[in-house]
Amino acid sequence: MPKGEKFAELVEIMRRLLGEGGCPWDREQTLETLKPYLIEEAYEVLEAMDGTPREHCEELGDLLFQVVFQSALREAKGQFDVDDVSRAICEKLVRRHPHVFADLSVRDSEEVLRNWELIKQKERADKGVERTLHGVPAALPALSRALRVQDKAARVGFDWPDAEGPRKKIDEELRELDEAKNQTELGDLLFAIVNWARKRALDPEEALRASTRKFQQRFEFIEDRLAEKGQRPGGQSLEELDALWEQAKKGLR
Repeated sequence: MPKGEKFAELVEIMRRLLGEGGCPWDREQTLETLKPYLIEEAYEVLEAMDGTPREHCEELGDLLFQVVFQSALREAKGQFDVDDVSRAICEKLVRRHPHVFADLSVRDSEEVLRNWELIKQKERADKGVERTLHGVPAALPALSRALRVQDKAARVGFDWPDAEGPRKKIDEELRELDEAKNQTELGDLLFAIVNWARKRALDPEEALRASTRKFQQRFEFIEDRLAEKGQRPGGQSLEELDALWEQAKKGLR
């Protein structure tokens, strides 16, 4: 079967769902009602990336369906269709990779990123938008958005020379948080931590996700041990819970 043939089948299935005699629920949807589903599917893909290839494949399919669904709703209004979506991303990829599709030479991936940002700046200027940080979605998770904002600023030279600068900033923000004890200072501290992580090539969003997952696994270990004794969390001393926590750390290592 030729590559891409199943994509055409997916587009046709979408048209049948939205057409006469199609699915009542699908036909009631709007771009506004689809927003939470798009977010949910994107996060399910993130989770599946740590799972099996089959799980990852299925979740990518669900996310692709959201792209086709939104394109079909726009097509119904005569605005664009899924071919326009594909055409737009193809043109963008060719335009932003002149070292592949034209005669530009680059030394390494860092130079690729710098050229990418320069091309994006020209695109924004052509549209009348010249803000460097324009295009970072406000709806991104806070840690991811902070990382993207810092990264875009760094690409135009606004950056610490190494990780020592943001590391000192962390100490400074910690002192200010101790003094002020408010949400603003907490935000400044988190922003500084993200900046340090970026200089160390660490992903703060993934790091926090992994630590939260680890905490959940260890807490569930505690629940399981308590359940073996016919207990539930809530009536134990902190010392008893701490002892079980240490067991969890060893048992799940």
